[in-house]
Amino acid sequence: MKLKLISCFLFLFIQITAFADVNIIKGKVVDAKTNETLIGAVVSIPDLHVSVATNANGEFTFRSVPATGKYVVQVQYLSYKTITQTVDFSSPTPLVFAMQASIMEQHEVVITGTPITASSRSNSTSASVVTKEQLQGASTNLIDALSRQVPGVSQITTSQAISKPVIRGLSYNRVVTLSDGVKQQGQQFGDEHGIEIDQFQAERVEVLRGAASLMYGSDALGGVINVIDPPSPAEGNIKGEVLSNYSTNSGLVNTSVMLSGNENGFVWRGRGTYQNAHSYNTPAGYFQNSGFNQTDFNGMLGVNKAWGYSHLNFSYYKNNIGFFDAEPGDNLYSNSTSRTLDYPKQDIRHYKLAFNNNFILGSNSLKLDLGFQKNQRRELEDNPTPVLFFDLNTYSLDAKYYLHDFNGWRPVFGISASLGHSVNKGVELLVPAYDEYSTGAFGYVKKTWENNTFSAGLRFDYIQNKGKQQFVDGDEIFTGFDNKFSNVSGAFGYTHIFNDVLSFKANAGTAFRAPNPAELGSNGVHEGTNRYEIGAGNLSPERSYQADATLEYGSGFVTGSFGIYENYIHNYIYASNTNNEQITVTDESTGLPRSYDAYRYGQVNANLYGFEGNLTLHPVSFLHFENTFSYTRAQNRSFDRPLPLIPAGVLHNTLRFEPKVKGISDFYLSAGIDNFFKQTRVDATFETPADAYTLLNAGIGATFKIGAQPLKVYVSGNNLTNKRYYDALSRLRPGRYSQEDPTFGVYNPGRNITFGFYLPFGTNK
Repeated sequence: MKLKLISCFLFLFIQITAFADVNIIKGKVVDAKTNETLIGAVVSIPDLHVSVATNANGEFTFRSVPATGKYVVQVQYLSYKTITQTVDFSSPTPLVFAMQASIMEQHEVVITGTPITASSRSNSTSASVVTKEQLQGASTNLIDALSRQVPGVSQITTSQAISKPVIRGLSYNRVVTLSDGVKQQGQQFGDEHGIEIDQFQAERVEVLRGAASLMYGSDALGGVINVIDPPSPAEGNIKGEVLSNYSTNSGLVNTSVMLSGNENGFVWRGRGTYQNAHSYNTPAGYFQNSGFNQTDFNGMLGVNKAWGYSHLNFSYYKNNIGFFDAEPGDNLYSNSTSRTLDYPKQDIRHYKLAFNNNFILGSNSLKLDLGFQKNQRRELEDNPTPVLFFDLNTYSLDAKYYLHDFNGWRPVFGISASLGHSVNKGVELLVPAYDEYSTGAFGYVKKTWENNTFSAGLRFDYIQNKGKQQFVDGDEIFTGFDNKFSNVSGAFGYTHIFNDVLSFKANAGTAFRAPNPAELGSNGVHEGTNRYEIGAGNLSPERSYQADATLEYGSGFVTGSFGIYENYIHNYIYASNTNNEQITVTDESTGLPRSYDAYRYGQVNANLYGFEGNLTLHPVSFLHFENTFSYTRAQNRSFDRPLPLIPAGVLHNTLRFEPKVKGISDFYLSAGIDNFFKQTRVDATFETPADAYTLLNAGIGATFKIGAQPLKVYVSGNNLTNKRYYDALSRLRPGRYSQEDPTFGVYNPGRNITFGFYLPFGTNK
């Protein structure tokens, strides 16, 4: 019924387009110094999801765009400073963008994941943008790729296929991942539950650091990862891409193909991606049964017209992941490179429909996003019948109404609602079947004057979690719960642009996170983590008080930023194993008793603070020295000891050489060092310290022409010295893999060489 309703909405808006007024925006892109036209410059309007490239005369045309309203337009061209400008579409004057040549790394980009789209310099939120090219390479998933690029972002890993995002020391349900305008819902509570998104579907990814609860609600306490799909091509155009790479360490093969088009405002896109890897290789051997294979299909059908746009996005994601259920004394490594996964393993499937709309209502606009997701997580012990089987259906609505700009004021009002319904279909039980309801509303205003921007907002949330009581053979496994939480949050931000090269931004506010059903009602063995988890039905919401400040600088030779932050969290929730508690249960497959470490959810007061930043030096146009750094210190204030699962301090250094070579473009050579500092600040009740380590990396790449189409080829190498190390956030390192033997653990991957290519193509009518 719900799918039929979405289809009817889409059909209705397609009919409306026949009567919509057609507005055309034209312009030209030139060199600011010589006034010569620039061919192939990319002009985009992020809020309308459209982009065009300039023709042989440096001209561009947007058809079927709104006749009124002000929109942020971004112009990008290689070796030129990016232009970000707000344009009044009611003006009949053709646009002329004069671009300045620059060797500077791009430090001003458009951010769309905040309440009002704006350039990063005029936006108080600490944000980074990772491009499609930066997402390509040796990474095994989206979060793995981001952790290599963005200061303040790291990952909790389980083998090579599972990565959970960590932003400024916060993870699990404290970080929201957004795709197609919809919050990803995939049982994020689990240690070994990754993000079910194809890393190649993104045109770019915005990472918002710090509380984003004002716009996204309870779970955005630590930050937001906003995955943005490619914009629609210009009318009459078809665009596509083919990319593939191979990594030597695990034999990982990535292949992705995309095709998109625009015919008189009717837009479409389709993509297919496949990944396959055998067990990954450590300096001690191949970690047994650590391979995976992933299949993803996603696409979009919609219309772009003068009244706005309506897009129906759909995706199917399937991931099979092998696990090795080892105990102290077992041999962890082998020489096998078989791609056949043994038991135990996970079978994860995620289905999603997202109906995204932007309606232009005079000088105002309404954005409406409707979503449906089905997440199925199967854990298979020794045969195809799952012992643990979560089936979660989530329905969501998000609406934001934007009022026109008056005297520099920009107000926005929004509402959101979601319903989650989860059932257990396996014989083993961990989390009770539950229903989760949430509603929220917010108001936000942004004021700009001269070189200053001030923003402020309030939000109200109401959340209800209902866990269902359940008996097995007369024994009560789940007692059931019905918890209701409400909250008012507030935040404000300030930005000042001193001049063309220096700017300052700061934020302060309060936010909250309601406990999730797993924290409230868990009672069972979690096969993926090999532990017994016990919830607490009387948990209170987390309350966060945080502030941050960032200074950004960008000249012709030096670009960089430095930020500090502090986040005090009252009633911080986490699961811990105290006093080496164990619980013995009967193994369903063998009928024999087996003991598991018991992890109980509890609450403490916590304080997290630290710094992050980046510095890039450009002594000459063809040489770049890029550096990023971050450090988080987290303290359990209730028991005066460190918080668990906090990343170690890290410093990434990369020297990139980009000489001009005749006949090819974008040629580069790079060498880098990743320095991970020792992490001694651990919760000694169930963690052990992690030693420092240094990894050596290198890369080479270039772009060639095949007819009119560019072909990018590259080779990258990671951990070239084949260093033996345990990452501080690896769930397989000593002290986490086994409580019985704190020396028992699995090394992180050894040397890896990746060979890849990227071929974009297109046709014009």
